Amino acid sequence: MPGFLGQLGGLPLLLLMFVVMYFLLIAPNQKKQKTWQAMLSQLKAGDKVTTNGGIRGVIVSVKDDVLVLRTQPDNVKIEFVKSSVAAVTTDDTSTTA
Repeated sequence: MPGFLGQLGGLPLLLLMFVVMYFLLIAPNQKKQKTWQAMLSQLKAGDKVTTNGGIRGVIVSVKDDVLVLRTQPDNVKIEFVKSSVAAVTTDDTSTTA
């Protein structure tokens, strides 16, 4: 009987490690993903954004999953996928997702 209990002695420790890893790694990433998705759903024409590639511009139009940006110095219009938006920026601060 003591041998059987000795084999199960590591199981609670393993479960505890899984729970700790969930709360340290998985849960914060899920929260961050939810806030990023909410930011993407609220994009509208006129918002200033920064893409993952570092391109900054103003949104000209938003369609299903595509948005058109106009860059400031050159007035070049570029089409992007919504998921490439890293942050919506304002004049004084920037909010990252």
